[in-house]
Amino acid sequence: MIKILALVMVIGGAIALVVGVLGIFGSISTGLSPWAMAILGGVFFLSGISLLKYRKDTDVIDAENKR
Repeated sequence: MIKILALVMVIGGAIALVVGVLGIFGSISTGLSPWAMAILGGVFFLSGISLLKYRKDTDVIDAENKR
């Protein structure tokens, strides 16, 4: 479950980061602030990567506790 959440955060953060950076440089126009999109995209991307890298999945934790 944690891995799925982390993957969603990585993909969503990458999309928001790209849209935000394109908005900052004027290539794309959204109804939201491009700086906010870039900052939130970066935060979500980095937090998703760290979840994928350092957390064990709930299935692995349950299997370890049963031993």
